[in-house]
Amino acid sequence: MKSTPLYATLASGALLLGTPFTQALAADADPAQQCAALRDVPLYHTTLTRVEWVADGTIAADPNSAFTGTTVRDVKAGPHCLVQGEIEPRTGVDGKHYGINFQLRLPQDWNGKFLFQGGGGANGFVAPALGSIPVQASSATPALLRGYAVVSMDSGHQGSTPNLPAVFDVAFAADQQARLDYAYAAIGKVTERAKQLVQANYRSAPKHSYYMGCSTGGRESMIAAQRYPNEFDGVVVGNAAFRLSRATLGGTWNYQHLMAAAPKNAQGQKILARALTQKDLDAVVKGVLKRCDAKDGVADGIVNAWESCDFKPEMVQKEIGAKKVALLKAIFGGAKNSRGEALYAGFPFDTALGEPSWREWWLGTDASVPVNTSNNILTIPLLTHYFMQPYSTTRDALKFDFDRDVASTLNTRGLNDGDSPNLKTFKANGGRMIIFDGASDPIFSAFDQRDWYRAMHETTGDAQSFARLFIVPGMTHCGGGRALDDFDPLTALEQWREEGKAPAHLLAKGEAFPGKSQPICAYPTVTTYVGGDVNRPESYACK
Repeated sequence: MKSTPLYATLASGALLLGTPFTQALAADADPAQQCAALRDVPLYHTTLTRVEWVADGTIAADPNSAFTGTTVRDVKAGPHCLVQGEIEPRTGVDGKHYGINFQLRLPQDWNGKFLFQGGGGANGFVAPALGSIPVQASSATPALLRGYAVVSMDSGHQGSTPNLPAVFDVAFAADQQARLDYAYAAIGKVTERAKQLVQANYRSAPKHSYYMGCSTGGRESMIAAQRYPNEFDGVVVGNAAFRLSRATLGGTWNYQHLMAAAPKNAQGQKILARALTQKDLDAVVKGVLKRCDAKDGVADGIVNAWESCDFKPEMVQKEIGAKKVALLKAIFGGAKNSRGEALYAGFPFDTALGEPSWREWWLGTDASVPVNTSNNILTIPLLTHYFMQPYSTTRDALKFDFDRDVASTLNTRGLNDGDSPNLKTFKANGGRMIIFDGASDPIFSAFDQRDWYRAMHETTGDAQSFARLFIVPGMTHCGGGRALDDFDPLTALEQWREEGKAPAHLLAKGEAFPGKSQPICAYPTVTTYVGGDVNRPESYACK
């Protein structure tokens, strides 16, 4: 892989002569000494705040796993060097402290590989650098335990709003550089420093470098392939917020329609959670299954033929009424302006409507005032505070005009969105991409990810030769729903990039369907039942 000038200089040892850092290169240094010597590595505009040898111990689960897709379980890690630091510490234009905080874990038994672990939500926190598969239900071994050097970051800001979790805090949008770092720049800066530290610790550059994340981390993975194609050999892209500017338009569109339909409580306050009742949603799911479940050859509660599902809300009008049919058509049809032009993609009708991981985005807790949906706490503020220009914290999402106000998002859109279809350099360098998305993702449309994949095929050419798309039926955001959501995209990426074994499918299981396992087939093929035990993967083929 190509190196940045500073990284190349470090690798050559030119910066190390006559410095205490030469101790780190001593062939007879034990791992703990090697770790301690990293304090002396010359890193541009970077302060190392912690360098510690961890002989053994438990690493706590990421408290923001719902937004990163990382494990919800504590992990027992082997001996490793823990490095934490801050890149470009400064005072922002709003008077707050900024800097790109990162955590790097360097295992004693290194496999020669490097993994950048993606973030989630608005970032603003440093997740444990474990390299967990970014699907909450995945039982696959985290990258650190496989021997990877793993880095994570906060993308250039920390949460600063009282009583608001960092993952929801978009106050950083007041600062220009913080915007740039969150959008893309922190990826390059952290990659450079982390690889310098890897080189220093092991006296070798990584033989393979990967990026892996879900949600915001999925967007970062796409940014890594699109804007840093020489730095990464492969990326895992999960439920990507890659067209975030337009997904926030979709979130605001749905909010307006749901609030218009929501009943009022005794105090005259709108109860968003009751715009669609659980009974309504259950009726829709029943209708979807009746119409589409058997299109893949077997009625088993899984709509593998998600793209050809032709369910329409009118089919359950008797159960939910005409007004809610119109509401469902509006929110699943995607955001539009007054001329009917699409501003964001629509959503497939799938089987996880009404599941807790779906309701939390759109409807929230029953009778909740104020509204407590993830859409209202995160997605809409990203639109009104971050994407819309000039910066303001007083905009009312209910008054957003889909004709007049969209133009104010275009500048930030160009910085943030990872939607370029041009991956020619990444492809030419042998890069490989594994993309997964949930057909029931309530915030980032599977149709949108599919449409990008098609566009990338037209622009870059022969998408299947280096990128594979897997749509997981019934899965919501980074796991959850009524899905087989326990699978291992990192192993698939390793085997493809390092062994030349292109994945025709991902083998999946899940708690929603005990005892069942089946392939999730690479788009455009469909997981199709061909006979035998419906719970066995050999009973299915990709057609």
